[in-house]
Amino acid sequence: MDHKPVVTRFAVSPTGFMHIGGVRTALFSYLWARKNNGTFILRIEDTDKKREEEGAVQHIIDSLRWLGIEWDYGPDKPHPEWGSAIQSERLDIYKEYAERLIEKGLAYPDPYTAEEIQVFREEADAEKRPFLFRKHRPETFEKWDGAKPLRLKVPEVKRYEWQDAVRGDLTAGEDMLDDIVIIKSDGYPTYNFCHIVDDNIMGVTHVMRSDEFIASMPRFLSVHDALEFEYPNFVSLPPIMGPTGKKKLSKRDGAKDVLGYKDDGYLPQTMINFLSLIGWNPGTDQEVMDLDELTKVFAIKGIQKSGGAFNEEKLQWMNKEHIAKLPEVDRVQYVLAALPDLDADILTKLAPSILERVHTKTEIIQNAEAGEYSWAFSDISYETEILKWKQDETASESKPRLERALKIFQEADFATVETIKSALWEYAEEVGRGQVLWPLRVALSGRERSPDPFTCAYVLGRETTLKRVEEAIDKL
Repeated sequence: MDHKPVVTRFAVSPTGFMHIGGVRTALFSYLWARKNNGTFILRIEDTDKKREEEGAVQHIIDSLRWLGIEWDYGPDKPHPEWGSAIQSERLDIYKEYAERLIEKGLAYPDPYTAEEIQVFREEADAEKRPFLFRKHRPETFEKWDGAKPLRLKVPEVKRYEWQDAVRGDLTAGEDMLDDIVIIKSDGYPTYNFCHIVDDNIMGVTHVMRSDEFIASMPRFLSVHDALEFEYPNFVSLPPIMGPTGKKKLSKRDGAKDVLGYKDDGYLPQTMINFLSLIGWNPGTDQEVMDLDELTKVFAIKGIQKSGGAFNEEKLQWMNKEHIAKLPEVDRVQYVLAALPDLDADILTKLAPSILERVHTKTEIIQNAEAGEYSWAFSDISYETEILKWKQDETASESKPRLERALKIFQEADFATVETIKSALWEYAEEVGRGQVLWPLRVALSGRERSPDPFTCAYVLGRETTLKRVEEAIDKL
């Protein structure tokens, strides 16, 4: 297998939102294909029409494209030879392979009603044994007319042994094999059948999926054997655990639609980076990486057997790190997009200070609603007492410092935060930083907590800065 060009796929059912586990499977499949100059396929497995949700396919496309995961062939990019990557558009292909099994005597129509099968199940339960349909396999098979489910006749009841790239050598006994349904009575194939047919036709060399499928492997392998297909490389991915690391991540733990993280202001490179490190180790101490860097270092041997926790604090930290790596124009745009109703010129000046104290767009919005930035956009009011550096200070001590600062401001260059700081710093060092900078910052922001006075002055501009310092002097 290893000499073949690498082909991976992300096979997803359009039955709901793109959850975090699915995104990581897509990511690992994508990285391995790109690492090896191979092919990555996005396959839509829409054969369960009862559970399919309207708009889910577009949602899958939008989610992956937001993350920068692009496919070579997919729902919008059919292959020149094997055609559509949408399973509901490939029904004739599955029927053809089903007919092959019938001709070989390895598939037959299910002769029983649902009620009869239920009786078989209850008998098995009463005798405390697993229910196996093959124990009730009819001796002769009628011709399949498509109206009844078509079942696989297990080609050989045996203990299966197979190799998993992550888990090593695995084995399972005979009780895991059964005559599974491969085509339902509605004409649609089951997952157990059609994904194996498609993987073979599409030349998939590495099947990456959740380790919860390990229990189904004997049945998958029996389908491979019945169709005389070569096994691909199986790569079982560890589960993504909740914050405590004791159980799988669920909606109760805050797991949500991946585009929900986009709405919160997480960058796509953050999500890619964060998810890549859950259950995979690059073998270095580097934690912050973009998609190109991940592609270069990704290796299957780095995938771990045990699950990794979804640590939201680390996700927030990583988002802050990735925001910091953005070009300045993009950092400013990130803030502008969070607060579109505020003055863009003022917000542009304030953006670096805002980003120092937040991790996401959601936090920016929350801070704005709490009034943290209001001093920059509207008039301020505050109690005179908070102008004083220490409670026992008198107005006669605080006032002269503001008067001196006012004179410095009148002559200072307001081009940048640094030019303002350089004008004030010598005086602040001479008198005492707290004695000068505290009352000045309060005078400009009206708040006990705000950016430093150099930043405040730069954001407000010379005219408003002078006006507010004068008002503070009058208060004292």
